[in-house]
Amino acid sequence: MSAAAAADNADDLSHAKFETLLRLGDNCLVLSQQLGAWCGHGPALEEDMALTNVALDLLGQARLWLSYAGEVEGQGRDEDALAYRRDGFEFRNLLLVEQPNGHYGDTVVRQFLFDCWHLELLEALAQSADPRIAEIAAKAVKEVRYHCERSVYLMVALGDGTAGSRRRMQDAVDRFWPYTNEWFESDAVDAQCAQARWAPRAEDLREGWHAVVDQVLARATLVKPAYIGHQRGGRQGLHTEHLGHLLTDLQFLQRAYPQAQW
Repeated sequence: MSAAAAADNADDLSHAKFETLLRLGDNCLVLSQQLGAWCGHGPALEEDMALTNVALDLLGQARLWLSYAGEVEGQGRDEDALAYRRDGFEFRNLLLVEQPNGHYGDTVVRQFLFDCWHLELLEALAQSADPRIAEIAAKAVKEVRYHCERSVYLMVALGDGTAGSRRRMQDAVDRFWPYTNEWFESDAVDAQCAQARWAPRAEDLREGWHAVVDQVLARATLVKPAYIGHQRGGRQGLHTEHLGHLLTDLQFLQRAYPQAQW
């Protein structure tokens, strides 16, 4: 391989790592913002506090992923620049996490579907050949294991609760299900990072996720929807209108007062 070809390959790998770190960080950042909107509005004091704690956990994880992304990019952008100075098409989060909070059952179902996948992903990332990725994942997996346990408990409690709660939970499962298969699709970024052993192949998480979700849905007396296709594009910057509304709130202060300090 010529020196020029080797340099191009190194650039491609660096870009793939940067994109992967954005995907990891943006998922956490967007979902943290969503959950933070429940602060002071939870259905019970314990739930209010629990959701806020989950939001803070995800925000901390977003900071670690985005900080590393800025270092890999090497363009002088730190975690704040990546969080507050990018437009919607530059975000790489999954479409699921930008869907509206809705009622509490909607939030629980969205969180459950994400948590089960997130835990599978972090457990694999903890074995990454990149020490920094492995270190961040090993820290995050301890938090996400609790997130998953909590959302499983709520799925069963509300799904196998009253007729009204079960109906609302089933409606939420049906509505969010088309967004769940996006995270099992591999693209060139996934392929490069998997080859470098920085991250698992996207499709390798499918079996474990379905096994957990199927078991929990059965315990919750909820019906797994039939597959009729799925939404895609979030990881490539193609988003729903909901992300734009969320970023308006998230980024307003930094956009209005770009040099503000406190």
